[in-house]
Amino acid sequence: MELYQLKSFLAVVAERNLTRAAEKVFTSVPAVSAQIKALEEELGVILFERSSRGMALTPAGEKLAEEARRTLDAAQRLRQAAAQIRGEVQGVLRMGTVTDPLALRLGEVLVKLAERHPGIGLQLLQRLSLHSVQALRRGEVDCAYVLYDGETADGLVVERLRRMELAVAVPRRFADREWPVSQDALLSLPWIGTPPDCGLRPAAERLFQSAGREPSHSLMAETEAAVRGMVASGLGAAVLRKDQAQAAAEAGELRIWPHWQDETWLCWLQQEHAPGHAPDHALSVLRELIHEVWAD
Repeated sequence: MELYQLKSFLAVVAERNLTRAAEKVFTSVPAVSAQIKALEEELGVILFERSSRGMALTPAGEKLAEEARRTLDAAQRLRQAAAQIRGEVQGVLRMGTVTDPLALRLGEVLVKLAERHPGIGLQLLQRLSLHSVQALRRGEVDCAYVLYDGETADGLVVERLRRMELAVAVPRRFADREWPVSQDALLSLPWIGTPPDCGLRPAAERLFQSAGREPSHSLMAETEAAVRGMVASGLGAAVLRKDQAQAAAEAGELRIWPHWQDETWLCWLQQEHAPGHAPDHALSVLRELIHEVWAD
């Protein structure tokens, strides 16, 4: 039994799909399939039920998945202990991200990390904010950038990095034809919503609730880039980060409605007590670099 087989096993557990699992462990689908088959033969149990809908864990697979996680955790702790004896900091951190890398100052963080701690690897997983919070609680990521209104979250460390101003973006085709001077006129336009898991959603709901109206969800986009593109295409109005709305307005893509503003926060989250598999020293180093970059 090899550790890479256990990594492939857990990738299939997480993704329920051979293709996505292969991408996750940076190998081919036949290789992952062969590794799972070899593992099943060595253990003498069937780990997955295969169907057109994907790979579902068998009862035996569910029990052994937890053992596989513990085994990989132990191997990681062994490597970490050896690295600390050598005076090095090593580990691979999984970091949830939202929005664009420039707004997160990820480039600065990655440069400092590579220069000072080349033994630390960073896997970036872009998700909606609530998805990152849920993944953090399940131990699927070690830390995350999220757009989040709250100051606290159960079981998580929440550190506010930057206030993010929000604005309403209006398509040029509506603005040029009849500029919505009232809030009622604004909310009567077609609107582009975001999923409940998105950090922009609460602000849009507050805008509609202040007028005693329910948000329309007929048009939906999952990313800020998609929202901006849909507004620029003339499909409807939407809430955007103000810096993105201003950039789009300067490019002539849309206009900003000046009579409303709101805000959310870009936050850094991690568990109060890091899960056993997370390289604690590496996580502390990354957290210090995040603080250093944002202190500037």
